[in-house]
Amino acid sequence: MARSDKRELAGVFRKRLGTLISRAGEAPGRFAERVGLDRSALSHFLDPASTRMPRAEALCDIARAEGVTTDWLLGLAQSQSEATDIAPALQIEQSANGRGENLLAAWHQDAAGYKIRYVPATLPDLVRSDAVLQYEFAGTGAEKAAAKAEQTRRLLAYTRRPETDMEVCMPLQTLRQLTDGSGTWSGLSRDERYDQLALMARLADELYPTFRLFLFDGRDRYSAPYTVFGPQRAALYLGSLYLVVNSVEHIRALTRHFDMLIRDAVVGPDRAAAHLQELARDCR
Repeated sequence: MARSDKRELAGVFRKRLGTLISRAGEAPGRFAERVGLDRSALSHFLDPASTRMPRAEALCDIARAEGVTTDWLLGLAQSQSEATDIAPALQIEQSANGRGENLLAAWHQDAAGYKIRYVPATLPDLVRSDAVLQYEFAGTGAEKAAAKAEQTRRLLAYTRRPETDMEVCMPLQTLRQLTDGSGTWSGLSRDERYDQLALMARLADELYPTFRLFLFDGRDRYSAPYTVFGPQRAALYLGSLYLVVNSVEHIRALTRHFDMLIRDAVVGPDRAAAHLQELARDCR
């Protein structure tokens, strides 16, 4: 790129960055903190004498945090309406009628190469046995159960890809209830519960370290079910709905919450398979 072209591009970016700061009505330092920039970097970007431009990742962070497109920031989209094509900071997506499975597949694909952090509602999708899937989704019809089974197969295949990096954090008590056949698992036979625990133990061992299972004490910590799909988005599971989070600030807050669960885990991924094997023996 010629120096004059770079100067022109930097000038457009500087002007639009200034527009965002003015629109936010906050000090540049606070703006930089919120969108994930160093204050010194922001000063360079706003300096009329500088031709410095942000890296692609930082550019995407700014666009996502402010609800604009990278094209608009770089002057490639002139209309303000084009800048609103990006997803809003929060949105609702239906998870019923199979659409949830399609959404999850797309979100996982978008996050390929990034770390995925996952707090399941019950058991992690990719390690559910066919019997557990049929049990959990018996009331939703054969089509829904089949869609969930296909989702499980896809997620398992996804996790076996070398670029995958997935961390799962869940309460110890969920597995204890499965072992004892209590709570929501009261209608599942002993053999089916044993098979599920044995499957989880095998996969926790086979997929490690690509797939890492952490267990925390649900008496000390609580978490709603959610997934952080790298830096792109997070999705909180609400049953028939997903609350989708697209803003950088909110994604980082959920990431910090997940990291807190990991710090407080009483069983780490290096011991998860052995713990599950012990529970399977208890189930027998």
